[in-house]
Amino acid sequence: MTCSKSNPDSAQIASDALKRGSVVILPTDTVYGFSGIVDCPGKKEYCTEKKIREIKGRSETKPFIQLVSSPEDILKYSDEKIPEKLKKLWPGPLTVIVGVKSGGTVAFRCPGDQWLRDVIALCDAPIYSTSVNRSGKDVIVSIDDICREFGDEVDLIIDDGDSTTSIPSTIVRIQDGDTVVVRKGAVEV
Repeated sequence: MTCSKSNPDSAQIASDALKRGSVVILPTDTVYGFSGIVDCPGKKEYCTEKKIREIKGRSETKPFIQLVSSPEDILKYSDEKIPEKLKKLWPGPLTVIVGVKSGGTVAFRCPGDQWLRDVIALCDAPIYSTSVNRSGKDVIVSIDDICREFGDEVDLIIDDGDSTTSIPSTIVRIQDGDTVVVRKGAVEV
């Protein structure tokens, strides 16, 4: 199914699909992304990470970015202090890897697109985001190509026209209070 982002109900349609455990393709402030609701302690188990990996053909060891609806949401999952210079870049195309309370690390991003933040807020949980492409292939920026390639493998595609960029978010890691650039992307750190 395809729904135009300009549809006044599109955020609700997208969040309803995500809350059913569906994998959807959403426009972001960088590139289109495969998305699924993240399993959170005390909430329903969705298992969307596995579904996205199967569609994308991505290895089990490479983690996905988790999108949050507001910069403050990171405090629900991590006790790490985010430097002010990074906080000023959120919402936006910056991904920050931090240690999480449950152990290990997670890459979080608060997207610059208000519509997408509304979708995430309606889900009441972070959502996974990874570029729309087969693993090892170029990111797909044409909505027609996205629909042709993945229309039968996902439950919903939100159409916002062709992506105007194929530049992903910048990824940084907070390590011993320092900021380490892991991947250069859409913003300078």
